[in-house]
Amino acid sequence: LGVRRESVTDAAGHLQALGYIRYRRGHIGVLDRAGLESKACECYGVVKKELKRLLSDVRHRQGS
Repeated sequence: LGVRRESVTDAAGHLQALGYIRYRRGHIGVLDRAGLESKACECYGVVKKELKRLLSDVRHRQGS
């Protein structure tokens, strides 16, 4: 991620306190995806849309 482990631990602790994730010993489980997405920046939607487009293009090429 390019950030200090301490920063990840702090962020994960905050998201866990909100009930969006379960975080333990480096493992993350998503409990409330909609809530988690609501806390993400607007770039999440942009990246998700672009990934879907790129994967669709790859699948299309493989089928040809």
